[in-house]
Amino acid sequence: MKHEKYDDAHIRGTMDSVKTIAIVGASQGEDRPSMFVVKYLSERGYKVFPINPGRAGSEIAGNRVYAKLADVPEPIDMVDVFRASSAVPRVLDEVLALSPLPKVFWMQLGVRNDEAASKAEAAGMTVIMDRCPKIEYGRLSREISWVGVNTRTLSSKRPKRLAGGVQRLQMGPVKPPR
Repeated sequence: MKHEKYDDAHIRGTMDSVKTIAIVGASQGEDRPSMFVVKYLSERGYKVFPINPGRAGSEIAGNRVYAKLADVPEPIDMVDVFRASSAVPRVLDEVLALSPLPKVFWMQLGVRNDEAASKAEAAGMTVIMDRCPKIEYGRLSREISWVGVNTRTLSSKRPKRLAGGVQRLQMGPVKPPR
């Protein structure tokens, strides 16, 4: 697959197919982008497992931190990589040792490794590179449009609300017009 551009339906389908997400390279601290992603995805109903060997046993945004992917006590549907592109092959090796294998191998904004992407796809995983699941969820649910950002998603229907606050919208599938 080419990884320069992703169709909205592909991103939406990918996000809808997962329930558990491991975030490799998650960091503590209110100013850390990975902490925002952990918190945001947790609030949207995903079960999130931050992975950071230096913080194992602590919590990030209310989620227990694990030292490595193999320490996560349940199957992982998606691995989101918050590491440098050069670290991706080592992360992928850890992912490929998991059983069952995650469905999705996602690399954060600015993270690309075409060789690792090919290897993950050959193993049967969906690969997304240089994208942020928090941003994609916000864009596709239209939450992000509330702050004046063009989401490229038009609809006359109001988005479905999740419990717990004004800016918690459900992504949901796009239905073709009749």
